[in-house]
Amino acid sequence: MRKVLALLLFAAAALSMIGCSGERPEDHKEQAKYRRITADEAQVLMQREQDYLILDVRSPQEFAEGHIPHAVNIPMDQIGDTPPKELPDRSQTIFVYCVKGIRSMNVANRLAHMGYKNIIEMGGIKDWHGEIVK
Repeated sequence: MRKVLALLLFAAAALSMIGCSGERPEDHKEQAKYRRITADEAQVLMQREQDYLILDVRSPQEFAEGHIPHAVNIPMDQIGDTPPKELPDRSQTIFVYCVKGIRSMNVANRLAHMGYKNIIEMGGIKDWHGEIVK
């Protein structure tokens, strides 16, 4: 019985050191600073702000099915470690959204790591109560 218990403890320790999540090392980057707000809060801020950019990180097909007016589409998989040419001003306010908020959080973190200072992650278009352009 002691041998079985020792073997189980050893296996648990080995798995915790190796990891079994399947995540890549870059997925463990430190969380960068950006703001998270709701879509409703974003609408209010957009009425007050000037010179902001709305970034839709969904696929081109999703974007074509409907997007927030004046949004720029840069799919998440096209945003790596280099600042996108479509986002030249790192101090500009950038509202980031996707469908539910998962991709937008990922991109907001990437942009903040690249030195963008005013990133606002606003969740997903599913929570947007404003106009949609098709």
